[in-house]
Amino acid sequence: MPILRQLSVTFHVLAAMVWLGGMFFLALVGAPVLRKLESPSLRARLFRELGEGARRVGWVCIGVLLVTGVTNLHFRGVLSLATRGEATFWNAPFGHALAWKLVAVGVMVGASAVHDFFLGPLAGRLPEGTDGRERARRWSAIVARLNAGIGVFLVYWAVRLSRGG
Repeated sequence: MPILRQLSVTFHVLAAMVWLGGMFFLALVGAPVLRKLESPSLRARLFRELGEGARRVGWVCIGVLLVTGVTNLHFRGVLSLATRGEATFWNAPFGHALAWKLVAVGVMVGASAVHDFFLGPLAGRLPEGTDGRERARRWSAIVARLNAGIGVFLVYWAVRLSRGG
């Protein structure tokens, strides 16, 4: 395996680990700990700061995943087959697994954008204790959980792809 392919796969896996690990850390450790804080203003500030930091890291990871994903497909010789639209490619197990993974990537990027650039900031801007803030916070949490589930789905299809579909 050429060194550039090895590096691309390595960075792809590392970016996935950081992206998913960050989501699961915030959901399973960060949020439960912050909810125990008695000061609503401190809790809100820490949630906002953690969210902003996670957003920056998450979007860098998404960028790395997109670039290395395309690079990995190129090194496997898949891009020329996939872009010609050959039905035999897309109907084969590898093409089928790739299609599912690409759909999941699109949903994940969309859900991340809605969460990170609309719902999360909206929940942070609205006054504490208002119905609007609680509704935005609830929807933000739902979309974050959905995104984590999509991440697990992506890992499943990535494993399928690495094993030939």
